[in-house]
Amino acid sequence: MSKSECLVALDVGGTKTHLVVETLNGERILDTVISSQDWDAEPASHGAAWLAARLKANLPAGISIASIAFGAQGINNPDTGRDLEAALLERGYRVRAVNDAALIVPAAGFKQGIGVIAGTGAIAVGTNASGQPMSAGGWGCVIGDEGGAAALVREAARAALKANDEGKPDDGLLAALIADFRVEDAERLTRKVNDYPTAENWAPHCAAVFDAADRGSRLAADVISEGAGHLAALVGQLRNRGAAGSDVVVAGSVIVKQTRLLDAFKVALGWHHPQLAVHVLSVSPVEGALFLARAALTAANE
Repeated sequence: MSKSECLVALDVGGTKTHLVVETLNGERILDTVISSQDWDAEPASHGAAWLAARLKANLPAGISIASIAFGAQGINNPDTGRDLEAALLERGYRVRAVNDAALIVPAAGFKQGIGVIAGTGAIAVGTNASGQPMSAGGWGCVIGDEGGAAALVREAARAALKANDEGKPDDGLLAALIADFRVEDAERLTRKVNDYPTAENWAPHCAAVFDAADRGSRLAADVISEGAGHLAALVGQLRNRGAAGSDVVVAGSVIVKQTRLLDAFKVALGWHHPQLAVHVLSVSPVEGALFLARAALTAANE
């Protein structure tokens, strides 16, 4: 094969897309981050047009694409991925498409395992023994995503306001949220949280919950512990449905940066699944897309 033949990998998140191009012998010739503005996995025609336009605008001239793989927000079931693959094939691109969370297990170097992402939101993904993808969580912060940044703030506000209604003295959590949301009192905090029930409004205040826990707030510590328990429960749900592998890879800004959440997750998981090993992803998830692109090329050549 010519040295100009390359692997193309993308990690398409909610706000940014990581694009990497490598030659077949591992030389990285492009590593860039672009905006994910207007990305949507559905309908497939839109997603395929969006991706094709980004490839055309950003791929280096003179390369030959040997294999493409990408993980993207919004590919929440196998049919969505297959529809995108078919729509891109019509445009001349043969690709492997998976949910962006499905990148973290191969990025860590494992062929099988469960990936847990706790960033703005929270989701767990895996595959069964036949390689069929499955997921748990990822419902969005209004009704779920426990353990993610936005839901931690939602639950912290609920706990602090409930304690305030019960006449209990503030243990530091309510004051931390009032200060971080820049409001004057509990009533205005209620309005500030409820008037904009979005991840964009809630998630940026997550650090205040951890700061309150570090300063001794039992309410904040309990919210974090409960969030960790929910993340561990996602793993249990996938295991009960036949998820393969004995490794759990965690990624996402909250669980990677906040030791308190990671430690609580390990404890909660250990109670029910002591045989599982927990690993923190130390590379970019886009490396998982490279792994999938190379694997797809190998399979095509066999």
